[in-house]
Amino acid sequence: MYDKRVYSERRERLRKAMGTGLVLLLGNEESPVNYADNVYPFRQDSSFLYFFGLDLPGLAATMDLDSGEDILYGDDLTLDDIVWTGPQPTLAARGAEVGVTTCLPWNNLADQLAQTKAQGRAVHFLPPYRHLNKIKLQALLGTSLDRARDSASMELIKAVIGLRSIKSAEEIAEIEKAAHITADMHLAAMQMARTGMREAEVVAEIQKVARGTGGAISFPPIVSVHGEILHNPHSVGVLGRGDMLLCDAGAETEHHYAADMTRTFPVESRFTVRQREIYELVLTAQESAIEALKPGVPFLEVHLLAARAIATGLKDLGLMRGDVDEAIAAGAHALFFPHGLGHMMGLDVHDMEDLGEDYVGYENVPRSEQFGLKSLRLARKLQPGFVLTVEPGIYFIPTLIDRWRQEQKFNEYIAYSIVESYQDFGGIRIEEDFLITPEGSRLLGKPVPKTVADVEAVRATA
Repeated sequence: MYDKRVYSERRERLRKAMGTGLVLLLGNEESPVNYADNVYPFRQDSSFLYFFGLDLPGLAATMDLDSGEDILYGDDLTLDDIVWTGPQPTLAARGAEVGVTTCLPWNNLADQLAQTKAQGRAVHFLPPYRHLNKIKLQALLGTSLDRARDSASMELIKAVIGLRSIKSAEEIAEIEKAAHITADMHLAAMQMARTGMREAEVVAEIQKVARGTGGAISFPPIVSVHGEILHNPHSVGVLGRGDMLLCDAGAETEHHYAADMTRTFPVESRFTVRQREIYELVLTAQESAIEALKPGVPFLEVHLLAARAIATGLKDLGLMRGDVDEAIAAGAHALFFPHGLGHMMGLDVHDMEDLGEDYVGYENVPRSEQFGLKSLRLARKLQPGFVLTVEPGIYFIPTLIDRWRQEQKFNEYIAYSIVESYQDFGGIRIEEDFLITPEGSRLLGKPVPKTVADVEAVRATA
């Protein structure tokens, strides 16, 4: 938790960005695994953390935009609770830690909201993503369970995005801390992976690194020899000779700021010739994108720059043909690069995605419906203070290759007779985290080997 002035200043900036009415922020509750007392690790709502900082279940808060009063709602522990938890600070003491002087029992919240509505004032709330908060909103405000997201305040959504998108110095320090831990996680994976080892063993090692710092993982790790499966958190495979292991994982600090990194490396000590060729294409695409990062540049342009590097390289290898720019405009390159180049990052590994991806990443930029390009999460112009990932990849997805070939899709741009020989190749992704600065960008966290020579040097000692 930061100094209380940080949270007071954040709330004041939110007031200035809003009009009138009452802001309602619901914290999260604990979520049972299979019965009430056996719960998943608690994770507080990120916007509640941003403005009120309290990492505890059973809380809500209001901000009166007209009077300037902030109120924290919750209940102090009973003696029966304390038997299990030990003595805990009171709600009033918790509130004082984040600059809130008015703290009331949970049941007072309904009265406050009813009074606000009776006055004809708006109650602003963010889109709920957990079912329990949808139920709470129905009880408190009468919103429909299936339309709760539609009833959220657009004014509040845009104000919160405007504040959370620009990272402060203390936030950047936390994200960099997460990136340092993430670098250690990936280096551990590169140093330990061996033929015959289970993917799950690598997952266990990187989770150990993250947990050992007092934090956690920022999302379920993707550790797989089937790198062509973009989101594959199952890790049930075994590392075999000739395989590459794709490791996409990140740490989350005690303050809940996230990092996100991917490395792909050979299970044996060296890349094969074919693996090296594709790997170096991905690395070239990433380096081209990184060089283009600076304020005022639309990230859509950076994505297309990476796509052009990939398509050009694949053409040089004989897998694509024809005019590269025409192929990209048509979307033919998405056979190999079917996802976006990156996304915003902060308190969420996909920052503020719960508030609406288009509002976070597109602003006034229209979103494409084209396969591959429609998966780009960030397209808007970059600003100093943005933190984002850069993660190009090349994948050979047998089902997609077979479907497009049967449909004779983009025959003028794709050399299917050669692509067929790559059906068992897998996939390669390289990902790092960057802060947009007034001058350009800088890498967050310590560097992790990513050139072919440096990756092979680490693998040679495994």
